[in-house]
Amino acid sequence: MLDVDRDQVLAYRAAAQGLDRSTDDPAKLGVLDLGVQHSAAHTARLALSARLPRLPDGDADPFADEGAFAVLWSVRGAPHLHRRADLAHLARALWPRGEADAHSRLAAERKPLKESGIGALEAFAAAAKALRSVVTRPMPKGEVSAAVTAKLPDAYSYDCRSCKARHVYGGLLQQVGLPAGVRQEFDTSPPVLAPLEKRPAVPTRPAGTADVVRAYLRLHGPATAADAAGYFGTSQTELRHSWPDGLVEVRADGRKCWLPEEDLAALRGATAPEHVRLLPPLDPFLQSRDRDLLVPDPARQKEVWKILGNPGAVLVRGDVAGVWRAKTAARKRLAVTVRGFGRIGKADRALVAEEADRMAGVRGLAEAAVTYET
Repeated sequence: MLDVDRDQVLAYRAAAQGLDRSTDDPAKLGVLDLGVQHSAAHTARLALSARLPRLPDGDADPFADEGAFAVLWSVRGAPHLHRRADLAHLARALWPRGEADAHSRLAAERKPLKESGIGALEAFAAAAKALRSVVTRPMPKGEVSAAVTAKLPDAYSYDCRSCKARHVYGGLLQQVGLPAGVRQEFDTSPPVLAPLEKRPAVPTRPAGTADVVRAYLRLHGPATAADAAGYFGTSQTELRHSWPDGLVEVRADGRKCWLPEEDLAALRGATAPEHVRLLPPLDPFLQSRDRDLLVPDPARQKEVWKILGNPGAVLVRGDVAGVWRAKTAARKRLAVTVRGFGRIGKADRALVAEEADRMAGVRGLAEAAVTYET
């Protein structure tokens, strides 16, 4: 059995996730096999910029509404940027395999649905069909929520104290966005939802789930079944039913883990990268579920992953070396504040400045200025 340490695992992941900028084609980025989480803070744009020599524009812009990519609620109900060509497969692969799997993915809606005699899998199907029937044109999210609420029994919704209205449970609504064939338009506030062109029917059973589990292990491995289950928002017991073939056991930083056999040579030969990257909050590199390996110090983990308002991460030679936050200054400059977990040397600071300028360009600003907290 191959035995690798933390440094080798991180070096492997940095390369597997495209942080070496070895391709200039966004469609070829491996991280898009699972999608790149997107938010109003330019997270998907910044994640792609960290992996590409430059972010394409014009007709090749990944964030053009009619292009080859789309943002949808998908993994765990979170909005992700995906290749449009992958969506039909992903909708089936991420569909719950049965009642127990569907139940494990629910949260606040579990109790009212159960008390009303509505099964979890039934709820997924009903919510997906309702969302699909409502979104036949571009519509604001609030309007969509109200219309879906009206179509479903009361157990699917709750009384919202802040706006004094009744809403369908957001967690359930967002988990059925992909199977319903509903996408988000880019850069709209509040969010605007639209029907996916040529959307397939709502799935009735899963297919190809092992493929997405394999993708997780390839991108975030070596990893455990518990890590993969946490990423997909299900239980380890349910995930085991979709465990892929062709895996090899690896001892990674003292843990029994798994990796696709075809990636073993890349892991064995992985060496620490020389680059520095500014990763946005929600970046794929930070989505691995083994946070103790990514950031071993519990106090530093609390700085990287917060309940609300995560910072970005400073990646130096494959290791999380600090966090960053940014804001616009004087309407033309990006002010980036870095808090290092240790000393960031002069040469690395020069690379941080280059990455900050790149980040400013993604945000449509002329330049960046970096300051360091002590």
